[in-house]
Amino acid sequence: MTVFELMINRRSVRVFIDKEIPEDVIEKLLNAANNAPSGGNIQPISIIIVKSKETREKLAKIIGPQPWVKNAPLSMIFCLDFYRVKRWAALSKIDFQGEHSLGHFLIGYADIMCAAQNVVMTAESFQLGSVYIGSIQGTMDKIRECFSIPKYVLPLMLVSIGYPKSKPETMPKLEKNIIVHNEKYRILNDDDILKAYNNKYGEFDEDVDAYLEKAYIEVLEANKQESGNWLKLVKKRIKSLDIQNHAQFLFKLRYPTEAMVKQTELLFQQMRNAGFKF
Repeated sequence: MTVFELMINRRSVRVFIDKEIPEDVIEKLLNAANNAPSGGNIQPISIIIVKSKETREKLAKIIGPQPWVKNAPLSMIFCLDFYRVKRWAALSKIDFQGEHSLGHFLIGYADIMCAAQNVVMTAESFQLGSVYIGSIQGTMDKIRECFSIPKYVLPLMLVSIGYPKSKPETMPKLEKNIIVHNEKYRILNDDDILKAYNNKYGEFDEDVDAYLEKAYIEVLEANKQESGNWLKLVKKRIKSLDIQNHAQFLFKLRYPTEAMVKQTELLFQQMRNAGFKF
C-alpha cells in the first residue's frame, strides 16, 4: 500500500485486540517521531511511553470516559519540552525564554503534531490503528503530577495505538474544493456553506444511533466497552437541547460553546502552573 493510500484509508481506531506491539515496531514508531520536521531543528519534544497495565489504568482514570486509553497496548504522551531546551541554553551561556514566547509555543506545538502524525502513519504501515486524544490538554496538571513532568514541559497530545479489532468504514469529510483556495481566499456564500456541510453529514438523521455512528462514534464505543449509559445520556441531551442540525449537535452538545470558552482560563492556568506565561 502506498503512503497516499495509507493516508486516505486511515481511521481513528478505538477498539483494539489484546496483543502487545513488538519492541522493534515501537522503536520504528519512535524513530519516525524523532525524524519529524522541527522548527529550527530545535526539537522541543519529549514522548512518554505508556505500556504497563497499571500505568494505562492511571492514565485512563485521569483522561476520563475513554476506555480505549486503558485498552490500547501502547499510548504515547507528546510533550512540549522547554525544560530541556532551557537547560541546554543555560549550559551554553545563553538565555532561552520560550515559555514567554507565543511564537516558540506555536512552533513547538506544530513540531509535536508533526511527530505525532509521523507515528500515526508509521503505525498504519504496520497494520496498527491509533486515535488522537486531545482532551489531555484539560488534565495537564494531573498528567504532570502523575508522570513526574517538570516545569516548562506541557503534555499536549495523547495517541493510543494497537492492533484494530474493528475500524470505522467511512468518515465524512468536506469536499476538497471547499477547503482549497487558488491564489487567494475564496469567500463562500451562505448557500454554498450550508450545502458543503449537508453534503458532508447528509440529512440530520432522526435515527440517533445511525447519526452517532457517523458523527460521534466515541460515545458508541464508550458505551460498548464500558457497558455504561453514555448512549442513553446523549440521546436524552439531544432531545432536551432540541438539537435540529449538525452544527447544533457539535456546538450545543459535543463541544458546547460556553463550556469551551470557559475552559480557556483553565488551560491558561495549567500553562502558568508549568511556568508558561505569554
